Amino acid sequence: MLHIAICDDDDSAVAAHQQIAEACLQNSGSMGEFAVYTDSRNLLYDITEDAFFFDLILLDIEMPGNTGMEIAAKIKPYLPNVKIIFITSHIEYAIDAFELSIFRYVPKNDIDRRLPAAIQDAVKLMQLEDGKTYTIQTNSRLEKIPYKEIYYIERDGKNAVITAAGGVSKVRKSLQQVFAELDAEEFIYIDRGCIVNMIHIMQIKDGAAVLKNKEVLPVSRTHLQEVKEQMNRYWGAHI
Repeated sequence: MLHIAICDDDDSAVAAHQQIAEACLQNSGSMGEFAVYTDSRNLLYDITEDAFFFDLILLDIEMPGNTGMEIAAKIKPYLPNVKIIFITSHIEYAIDAFELSIFRYVPKNDIDRRLPAAIQDAVKLMQLEDGKTYTIQTNSRLEKIPYKEIYYIERDGKNAVITAAGGVSKVRKSLQQVFAELDAEEFIYIDRGCIVNMIHIMQIKDGAAVLKNKEVLPVSRTHLQEVKEQMNRYWGAHI
C-alpha cells in the first residue's frame, strides 16, 4: 500500500491529480491511500507534528503561505526517502528542485502527458527499491541493508564499510567486489576508496558531495568530471 499526498491550493487541480494518480496505480497493479490538501500548512503540520508517513507527494510550488519549495525543504528531515513530484508553471524552479533531490518536475502546461509518466516512474522505482537489499552473511550473522538506506561505502584495508541510515556495517570484501554485487546505477565512485549512492547526494559543491545526512565527502579530481556527468545523466531522467 502506497501512501500518497496531493497538495495544491486549487480544489479542481487536487481532484484532477488524484484521478491521474489512481489510474497510474491501477495500471501498475498497486494500491494507494490518498491524503489531499488545499493548504500547505496542513500538510506540513501532519508530517512534522502528527508523524504522517508518505511514499509520494504531488506538490504545487506556487501556493500561498508555505510554497512547495519551502515545504519540500522542511519535510525532508522527517521523510528523507519520500518521492516528491513538483508541479509548477515556472521552469526556473527545476534547478532548485535538483538541489532538494526532487524526483520529478512537471510543468503545468504539459501535465496530462508528464504527470502520468512521472507517477508511473515513481511507483516503479519504489517497487524496485523495496525489493533490493545488500546481504552480508558470515558464520555468525546475516544482515540485509536496503539499497535506499545506503549513503556510502568506503574501503578500510581488506574490508568495505557501509554507512547507512541504520548504522555502520563492515564486510570483509574489497570495494570493487561490493560495487559489482550492488550492480545498480545509483552507486558511483567518487574516489578510488569511496562509493556513494546518488539518491542521497544533495549537490556537488567545491569538489565535494553533500549528502542528505549532512555529511560532506571529498570527490577526487580524477573522478570529479565523471561524477558530474553521471549525476546529470541520472537526474536528467528524473527531473
